[in-house]
Amino acid sequence: MEYLEKLCQEVILISKEAGSYILSEKQNINQNSIEKKGINDLVTFVDKTSEKKIKQKLTLLLPKAGIIAEESASEAELNTKYTWLIDPLDGTTNFVHGVPFYSVSIALACQNEIVLGVVYEPNRNECFYSWKGAPAFLNDNVIRISPTKKLAEALIGTGFPYSDFSVLPQYLNVFTYLLQHSRGIRRPGSAAVDLAYVACGRFDAFFEYGLHPWDVAAGAFLVQQAGGTAGTFNNTCNYIFGKEIIAANSFIFNELLTVFGKKYFI
Repeated sequence: MEYLEKLCQEVILISKEAGSYILSEKQNINQNSIEKKGINDLVTFVDKTSEKKIKQKLTLLLPKAGIIAEESASEAELNTKYTWLIDPLDGTTNFVHGVPFYSVSIALACQNEIVLGVVYEPNRNECFYSWKGAPAFLNDNVIRISPTKKLAEALIGTGFPYSDFSVLPQYLNVFTYLLQHSRGIRRPGSAAVDLAYVACGRFDAFFEYGLHPWDVAAGAFLVQQAGGTAGTFNNTCNYIFGKEIIAANSFIFNELLTVFGKKYFI
């Protein structure tokens, strides 16, 4: 896997360059530079320029690779040997409001399997990354998921619905239960970082629906490389394109599946 390791190091540099660009533009954001792609779904020139820069550099690394990226509005299946999955600025709403929690997320799929993932959070200068056959890292230090075995002792990251409210009542059932049977729920606002926090043990679990492939591909891979599990609310493996995900260690994952079975699928 030496090739993937070298490729990962290049992607880390690309992610950090994009992160530096994002930080350099945060003072230039105003209401005139914000667009709406949908209900509460924002985009700025920073998202678009960041994506353009990332795509140009990744194309030089793998000229024939496909690309699935947020601002390109494509969610095509992974139908080439290599496919990049890119979120050039995950947490745009935080960014435009000056909340310092957002990230650059880049993953690489090879024949439908994620083999490389990088999540860079520029405000804290934290880079989470891994490649197939390697452990997960945070700034060159190996990371592992938390050893917490009981949901009652777990701190859980999540995201709130912002455009798809079709299953909101069921979702609130889950929230109600977890508020009473865990150590708390946090909603930072970047799914990629939330998943990276699961990978390094800051969160014991993460769940959300209404997601896209670029939101979860890199982060879920990091969780798995750090010893965790990822799946959909009914425990299928289609969490990349299935628009929903649970990520945790095996103990908390199984307990959350039980919760969703009782409170969500009713």
